[in-house]
Amino acid sequence: MIRSVLMLGASCALTACNFAETGSQSTRESATTTMASPVLPPESTPAPTPPAQAATALTATGWGPLTIGMDRAAIETALGQDANPETADGANAGQCGQFHPQRAPSGLTVLVEQGKLARIELHGPSAIRTAEGFGVGDKASVIEQALGAKIARSPHKYADPPAAYLTQWQRSAPAAPDGYVQNADARGVRYEIGADGAVQAVFAGGPAIQYVEGCL
Repeated sequence: MIRSVLMLGASCALTACNFAETGSQSTRESATTTMASPVLPPESTPAPTPPAQAATALTATGWGPLTIGMDRAAIETALGQDANPETADGANAGQCGQFHPQRAPSGLTVLVEQGKLARIELHGPSAIRTAEGFGVGDKASVIEQALGAKIARSPHKYADPPAAYLTQWQRSAPAAPDGYVQNADARGVRYEIGADGAVQAVFAGGPAIQYVEGCL
């Protein structure tokens, strides 16, 4: 009887030792695994993608890096030199001329008068819109309905109605909406409407937006 009790005690002691050893080893492995796990940095929010220049709105005072009144050197620094210097009127000589800067979006032209940016022009298909959301290809009726009394209609120089000019003066506006503006501080946007009743060109800037033939 005593021998059985001693053998049972020895067996229990041995089991307890094995459990203690196994438990200790498991604890060490768990601790080792925890210490070895890499600490991941918190997820960072990606930087927003800057909008494409072509999406920048054309306003009476400028577009993107261009500001009405800046000199030609500043234009070239911002968007490059004349992309077509071989043209007869590349604004390289004289008091007034138009050109398409090398890095400007397709369809965008600048008119430089007396060395200063006098107006920005949009011709043909273009993704650029005015601040009011209009651009080449839009119907005159839609523009007039949206802008109401803010815009004045005047006859087209060379075409019959519905061809016309829609002009919105936004600074130093004339007393008469359809009057010719000579104030150098005036700023506005003009939509040239074609025979189909749609915008075929947009001009933004000073009194030069009234020119109908280049610098005239």
